Amino acid sequence: MSKRVAVVAGCRTAFTRAGTSLARMSPVQLGTVAVRELINRAELDPTVVDGLVFGTVVPSITAPNVAREVVLEAGLPPWVQAFSVSRACASSNQAITSAAESIMHGYGDVYVTGGVEVLSDVPMLLSRSMRDALLSASKAKSLGARAKALAGIRPRDLAPITPAIAEPSTGETMGESAERMAKENGITREEQDRWALRSHQLAAQGTADGRLTAEIVPTFIPPKYEDVVDRDNGIRSDTTAEKLAALRPVFDKRYGTVTAGNASPLTDGAGAVLLMSEERAKELGYEPLGYIRSWHYTALSPKDQLLQGPAYAAPVALDRAGMTMNDIELWEIHEAFAAQVLSNLQAMDSDEFARTKLGRDRKTGILDEDRINVMGGSIAIGHPFGATGARLTTTLLNEMKRRDAGVGLITVCAAGAMGFAMVLER
Repeated sequence: MSKRVAVVAGCRTAFTRAGTSLARMSPVQLGTVAVRELINRAELDPTVVDGLVFGTVVPSITAPNVAREVVLEAGLPPWVQAFSVSRACASSNQAITSAAESIMHGYGDVYVTGGVEVLSDVPMLLSRSMRDALLSASKAKSLGARAKALAGIRPRDLAPITPAIAEPSTGETMGESAERMAKENGITREEQDRWALRSHQLAAQGTADGRLTAEIVPTFIPPKYEDVVDRDNGIRSDTTAEKLAALRPVFDKRYGTVTAGNASPLTDGAGAVLLMSEERAKELGYEPLGYIRSWHYTALSPKDQLLQGPAYAAPVALDRAGMTMNDIELWEIHEAFAAQVLSNLQAMDSDEFARTKLGRDRKTGILDEDRINVMGGSIAIGHPFGATGARLTTTLLNEMKRRDAGVGLITVCAAGAMGFAMVLER
């Protein structure tokens, strides 16, 4: 019989814009901060942990299995097995569900999950010619042979190959996809800027009243450990509709509507979530934040609407939970772009979309805005690819507890035209 999976605790580092406060920290360092704090806040005996699963999108060259290194650095016993997962923007959601599956099948009872991303420090490749020359030189057995191997290097070979947030199958970036979705779905610039302004205003309010900062572990910055980062630094409490309207489009400079203001920024950060079987949580004396009721992943063609996956995933997750949107009390939507959020809301509220795309009789439905992203979203808070799912889970369950809400929903779009939805209950 499948075990019920409890979410016991969650926390995260501050989410900071790439190139700013956390830029000098490695993924292992940042993930370790989040996991250590999770263990401390939960007052968890590390010896009861059965495994750790961590998500990341751009793996470190020096520590490709970041999960295992975090185990060793965070004070967990060395026998705790660990593995890393990658599902684009839903990577820490994948970490959570992978651990949940292990618990459900009885393979373990206590798992640390989450994810990390340091987009300030992405690996850059050498050109193929440069790599071939360096490899040949490293194998040369004489100074002359080494010089000969390097002699063929040309100035153009010195240029690094920088990573691009683009679909390998289409060459289209996520921003270009969001721009296309806005055009195809009739999402106006004004609507996008309104959603972005809402995100910043609610995130600023959640920071001021302590709801968002309660999730955050103060992070001391090496090597001197004198400076501390304890707040998200992308939230613009002073932004206005006029300021957002003044920004120029990024991806279609002439006719576009997607700007830096209505899109999530490149971000550094880490998050951690503690899962247990219901029985083990009770045995150890924990009162869970909530329980995982159901989830679903989906995928589309990247040539279609790349970021529309949530509209396909949510109805299946609701079906598996035996629920409809009418049962949902709070909803956390990952905000990659305002255009993506509004396109998914439009699709989920459309009977025509349900019939033609989902083969269903009626629309999935949506919630009133005052129950969606009630403390803002990724546009304001930021989006470290591998960590956002952990933040969404922690944020939603904490707010459900504050409001005494029974059922919540998470939806995430992801590169590769994937989507994710999860139903959580208290």
